[in-house]
Amino acid sequence: MFTKILIANRGEIACRVAATARRMGIKTVAVYSEADANAKHVAVCDEAVLIGPAAAKESYLRADKIIEVALATGAQAIHPGYGFLSENSEFAEACAKNGIAFIGPPASAIEAMGSKSAAKSLMEKAHVPLVPGYHGDNQDADFLQTEADRIGYPVLLKASAGGGGKGMRVVEKSADFKDALASCKREAINSFGDDKVLAEKYLQRPRHIEIQVFADTHGNCVYLFERDCSVQRRHQKVLEEAPAPGMTAERRAAMGEAAVAAAKAVGYVGAGTVEFIANQDGSFYFMEMNTRLQVEHPVTEMITGTDLVEWQLRVAAGEKLPLQQNELKIHGHAIEARVYAENPEKGFLPSIGTLRHARTPVAVNFELGGTTDPAAFRIDSGVREGDTISPFYDPMIAKMIVWGKDRKEALMHMSQALAQYQIVGLHSNIAFLSRLVNSTAFSGADLDTGLIERNQAELFPAPAAASLTTLALAVVSLLNSEKSAGTDPWQSSHGWRMNSLMQRSLQFTEEEQTHDVQVTYLADGWQVQAGESTAQVRLALAHENDIVIKIADQTVAATVVRDGEHVHVFSQGRHTDLHYIDALAHAGEAEAEAGRLTAPMPGKIVAVLVNKAQEVKKGDALLIMEAMKMEHTISAPHDGVIDEVLYAIGDQVTEGAQLLAFQQ
Repeated sequence: MFTKILIANRGEIACRVAATARRMGIKTVAVYSEADANAKHVAVCDEAVLIGPAAAKESYLRADKIIEVALATGAQAIHPGYGFLSENSEFAEACAKNGIAFIGPPASAIEAMGSKSAAKSLMEKAHVPLVPGYHGDNQDADFLQTEADRIGYPVLLKASAGGGGKGMRVVEKSADFKDALASCKREAINSFGDDKVLAEKYLQRPRHIEIQVFADTHGNCVYLFERDCSVQRRHQKVLEEAPAPGMTAERRAAMGEAAVAAAKAVGYVGAGTVEFIANQDGSFYFMEMNTRLQVEHPVTEMITGTDLVEWQLRVAAGEKLPLQQNELKIHGHAIEARVYAENPEKGFLPSIGTLRHARTPVAVNFELGGTTDPAAFRIDSGVREGDTISPFYDPMIAKMIVWGKDRKEALMHMSQALAQYQIVGLHSNIAFLSRLVNSTAFSGADLDTGLIERNQAELFPAPAAASLTTLALAVVSLLNSEKSAGTDPWQSSHGWRMNSLMQRSLQFTEEEQTHDVQVTYLADGWQVQAGESTAQVRLALAHENDIVIKIADQTVAATVVRDGEHVHVFSQGRHTDLHYIDALAHAGEAEAEAGRLTAPMPGKIVAVLVNKAQEVKKGDALLIMEAMKMEHTISAPHDGVIDEVLYAIGDQVTEGAQLLAFQQ
């Protein structure tokens, strides 16, 4: 077995690999960019070496630099994690040439499956069912449109070298084909350096089911059952679970055996995932093979009681698979939720910023490689409170994985865990995940890749206004912090005034709503009034951000976090963000300048779709930004005329930069 390995990645997967290595007594070397100097993965490894600037192409994608560090530190093997260089056959070859073990499949297998079109051809020869489509080399736009017309709409365009939802577009009709093709190719070249695409029939209400396979150098190959990854947004997975709901033993065996056959066809070694697109009637088609460990591998670990990273290390060191097919069993049900820094209400726009407050549920009763337990859940994360989510990398905050003896119990554990998760400092998808897990479709296992789009009304309800209790929690927290911060007798908690009671007016905004709260100081608390609702409130307990209040005849506990002008109230599983309006601080502020369109985050301009003096209609696409490896379209908020375009294709822009100006 290796005594030292280098982890050529960052974030939660680097921390995940380091955890298993530590348990096995293997020393670890981290590599990091200038943006990650204080990152969690740097802290949890035994050594850490700076490899370049923040941009991935100058650091985590520098294969030569990473191999140089491995040789210098005496690392015997390199674990690539996922993303970055994990499916780069040239990197795997370079490791071998330098006498370093690559903890992954051989370069030949990566190359065989690295091109979606080549993999489809290989699977066709192996008689694995394929979705109707075009997977050839002819990339002429007119030819591809003709092929799409032949296949029949809707058609799915996919980057041949891609993955993770990058470079994918669903085209509903022929008239939209070339615009979608151009956008798909742009994103593909930016993400993978290759703009080749393939076109396939887009199946209606398909499920995305993948099979975990594992092979060693002794001719053994097994499948560790399936994961259902149907719940997606923008072709990227949001929730994953194992086993797949409704899977029959016969279908599981058929898919598992097909996946093993696919792995054997390319001489596979190590962990891999064969992905299938499945119809509601049970038929399935090969989609692609990911020649690496998957983000969602923990759900497989939980239902099989295995540590797949340990398996990777043992296989890379030349050992046999720890278990054979007849020794693998499914135990219970596991669900994984990906917690992202993003704003679901604004098209899942990524969010950047500092995690000024991060409180996670306490992970219990699960050790990597150990036995599952009915109360088990775990959190895999690469960030801590105080860390920054930057524009340079994927905006994942954490993966939360729960286990139950059946799907119903796993759903309950996930719902409870999400209700305890608190984040302040940037937008997150936690509230959305909670609605999703408890939605009629997901809880009822009515699954397909369009679940989110089909259930917009339930998943994106009109925001409910803060209750009097929530407002009271915010008010009491503010008043208590004022009392703690100063010695002004006029701010004392009893609010004594000669011949009268002290009264104050506090104002909060929430989304588009304004809350005017009247507070009357009483001998042992306050009277709080908002609109027609009034209640007497008393502070029962306060410790740092946690408070307990008595309101009317109820006792309510909450966490209230003050972040600048925002007061975040976490109570009863709900997070309410209230903007506290300090009238004096805001006196004289001008109205926001009209006619501005600004960058929602740092990024690069990849397309300018309008010219100066051009008339536009509300909703027209004006320009396209690329940020966090995804394209974001800036659209006209109303009808008008373009006054000026301030940036050109290729320009880098900062968050909040004015991109163009126009008038109604």
